[in-house]
Amino acid sequence: MVSAAGAAAWRAPGRRADAWRAGAAAVAGLAGWHVVPAATWLPGVRGALWPALDGRGDPGRVALTFDDGPDPGTTPLFLRALERLSVRATFFVLGERLERAPALGRLIVAEGHELAVHGWGHAPPWVPRPVREVREVARAAALVSDVAGCRPLWYRPPYGVLTGGRWAAARAAGLRPVLWSAWGRDWTADATPASVRAEVARGTRGGATVLLHDSDALCAPGSWRAALGALPGLVADCRARGLVVGRLADHGVGLTAGAARRRTGR
Repeated sequence: MVSAAGAAAWRAPGRRADAWRAGAAAVAGLAGWHVVPAATWLPGVRGALWPALDGRGDPGRVALTFDDGPDPGTTPLFLRALERLSVRATFFVLGERLERAPALGRLIVAEGHELAVHGWGHAPPWVPRPVREVREVARAAALVSDVAGCRPLWYRPPYGVLTGGRWAAARAAGLRPVLWSAWGRDWTADATPASVRAEVARGTRGGATVLLHDSDALCAPGSWRAALGALPGLVADCRARGLVVGRLADHGVGLTAGAARRRTGR
């Protein structure tokens, strides 16, 4: 119970103002912790302040990565295309989708590709929920480890927005956050193989990490066809420049290629 004296003190203008300022500062601090790291989504900001998040690696290589799978309807088509091209890639999978298709996850690994963590679901990042983020990323990492037979190395947050909570979640799970330095904008309804190839070429340099999607579950319906159709051309473009296309584990992002291979067992 609040005493009369205490109530009177609270009603004093100075005390009320101090309390409001303290509350506002706390809210601002929480918002800053959540939002400021999310600026990593902006390529210019990321490149200037957090260049390692771009996935920059060996200048003689390009890392090819896919988000949002595994998708039983489309991922096998990408696996066949990659096999024809003799390319291995990294698949950032969603735990809720891998849980429904663990055999497809095992097939990805059996064909020499790498599984990485994209989260459990694909929730938007705008509302802070750090405890849930830590729990869900840990759950996804454990499932990937079980399916792949080795601990995952990498984490890419949904929408590429790395909030304070997602930073903490990656750290707690022992994952290294990696975004991208080139993308195909393959999620849009008007994407075509030619447009995806051109977008990737525009952002690709030696050491780049390329983002594509092997599912349209979270993109425009049928958009996966643009990414799939672009693969032969964009791989040919890289090889014409003397660049080896492969997995993040072989790319030297924060780890030597040998250390990454020892950790993944490949």
